[in-house]
Amino acid sequence: MCPKKMPMTDKIGDYGHPWVKEFPGAIVVCDKEGVLIDLNDEAAAMFADKGGMRLLGSVIFDCHPESCRAKLKALMNSRQKNIYTIQKDGRRELIFQTPWYRGGQYAGYLELILELPWDMPHFNRDEE
Repeated sequence: MCPKKMPMTDKIGDYGHPWVKEFPGAIVVCDKEGVLIDLNDEAAAMFADKGGMRLLGSVIFDCHPESCRAKLKALMNSRQKNIYTIQKDGRRELIFQTPWYRGGQYAGYLELILELPWDMPHFNRDEE
C-alpha cells in the first residue's frame, strides 16, 4: 500500500459521469501534484492488494518503484501521452496514460487500462 496520504485537492467523480464508475476498464486519476483523486470500480479491484479505494489521497509516485517514478514525473512535467501494451498474468493490456485538463488548464494525469483479447481483430480503414 502507498504509505503517505495527502489532502485531496479535488475529486473528478464529483462532476464526472456515473458510467465511469462501472466502466469495464481501470481508470486512475491524479491531480497535477500526483495525488490520487479518483479510481473507478475496476481500478479499485485491480489494485485491491495495495488498498483499493483507500488509495485515494495517496501520492501516486509512492506507489511505484524509483525507475517508474522518474518516468511518470517526467511525463507529467512534459504533459506527454504514454501509450503501450503489456502482458501480465496471462492477460494482454493496453495502457493509455495522458494529461487531463479542466477549462483548458492542466489538471493532472489519467491512466486507462483495458484488457485486450488475444484474438482481437485489426482493421486497416485506409484500404476500405
